[in-house]
Amino acid sequence: MNDYYFSINREDSIELKFKGSRFIGRSFKTDSLSVVESKLQEIRKQEYSATHNCYGWTYGLFNEKTFKYSDDGEPSGTAGKPIYDHIEGNNLSNALIVVTRYFGGTKLGTGGLVKAYSETTKEVISLSGIKKLYLTDLVKVDLDFTLYNQLLNQMPNYEATVTGSEFSDHVKLEISIRKSKSEMFIKMITDLSGGKAIIEKK
Repeated sequence: MNDYYFSINREDSIELKFKGSRFIGRSFKTDSLSVVESKLQEIRKQEYSATHNCYGWTYGLFNEKTFKYSDDGEPSGTAGKPIYDHIEGNNLSNALIVVTRYFGGTKLGTGGLVKAYSETTKEVISLSGIKKLYLTDLVKVDLDFTLYNQLLNQMPNYEATVTGSEFSDHVKLEISIRKSKSEMFIKMITDLSGGKAIIEKK
């Protein structure tokens, strides 16, 4: 299994017009299902006079990924599905896209609606950017101070980052490291310290 996934880089918004109708696309990061519901309620309240607030979202990773989309009163399959198709097509996880429509007086037809919701979603994802994120382990290390600099010199080779430290005659470190490299990293520390370092992985 991969130790990385893709999500939006930043939350953003864009507005497009199709035959007088305004389509406002917004992107959000979804760290939990409660965040999804909170953002949807926030948009419904903010855009209470909108004709439709359609959306698509995904939460969770790999085999535990869940998703949902809604046409919010638009003809079936013309809004929510096109939004979600772009989320899935970009292999995004933990992302919510909401497209708000204000009717402009001219009906777009089913093909026109699909195009409008699809284009708005495509543009807001492009504007937000896509970021590669890594799953990490937290490794706690207690080792002799004389080995500290040697360990620091090795850390870039494992894409490891110190997130906490405590110094005395020993050094206690909290280190964030990619899951796929944590076992190799722990072995390196064990070898470096001659098996004397105290190592805990969380």
